[in-house]
Amino acid sequence: MKKIKLLYFLMPVICLLSCHNNENDFDASGSFEAVETILSAQANGQIVKLNLEEGQQLEVGQKVGYIDSTQLHINKMQLSQNKKTILSGRPQENIQTESLKKQLANAILDRNRTDKLVKGGVASQKMLDDANAKVATLQAQIGAQKSSLEITNENLTEQSNTVGVQLKGVDDQLNKTVIVNPVKGTVLAKYAEQYEMAMVGKPLYKIANLEILDLRAYITGTQLPQIKIGQQVKIRIDQGEKKYKEYQGTINWISNKSEFSPKTIPTKDERANLVYAIKVRVKNDGYLKIGMYGEVLWSK
Repeated sequence: MKKIKLLYFLMPVICLLSCHNNENDFDASGSFEAVETILSAQANGQIVKLNLEEGQQLEVGQKVGYIDSTQLHINKMQLSQNKKTILSGRPQENIQTESLKKQLANAILDRNRTDKLVKGGVASQKMLDDANAKVATLQAQIGAQKSSLEITNENLTEQSNTVGVQLKGVDDQLNKTVIVNPVKGTVLAKYAEQYEMAMVGKPLYKIANLEILDLRAYITGTQLPQIKIGQQVKIRIDQGEKKYKEYQGTINWISNKSEFSPKTIPTKDERANLVYAIKVRVKNDGYLKIGMYGEVLWSK
């Protein structure tokens, strides 16, 4: 009878110890997180189309909407016309100098005739000097006109290039009116609707890749020597009463700085004031959710 009474007395203590051990049979715990990206508008105007919903899967480069670009197209047409007008004003060197070139050709013929006459004693040296002077004058005029035309062409080319840079700027703005999804993932939140006004920097939606999640957990300094980056560990989540679902995970980050233990994150050594954050990468089978609680095991 004494043994039976003693057994009844010890059973609650044994149960408490058993429950305590079950509650702390993990090495670390934390919550799942993912890299969340908030996509914002890159142009001003009315949202003409925004074809996405929360929970929708998006691919890289997928077009999900448009922002009104009417004014930008008008601006582009005006700049294109301005560029054509500037280029049409460029002088044509051959046409501008054609008259002087003909005069030079005739002056050279006259000089050659005069040179023969001087050699034959029919014409004076002064007549030859005058003929040479005329040729030199026409050559100088042609050179000066060519230089002037080149300067004019350079100025018009610079003006045309300036307009060309403006056109590239408008093209860039036009490209930004197309809302293109940059990362593969699931739409977590939608912040804008069709026909609303968009401004540069206004958030449109939030997206995250949920195929692989990170479990951010916390360990004590005494546990730090037990783990390393690339180490395979077990991850488990609650699945019904007293049941768990297990996953394989890989430690992909260990903080090099200690911090105070978060009150909401229990650790194996509850007496430790300072802990280290770690991240364990886990492939998601669809059951893992952002913010869900998980436990890490490596020493059992």
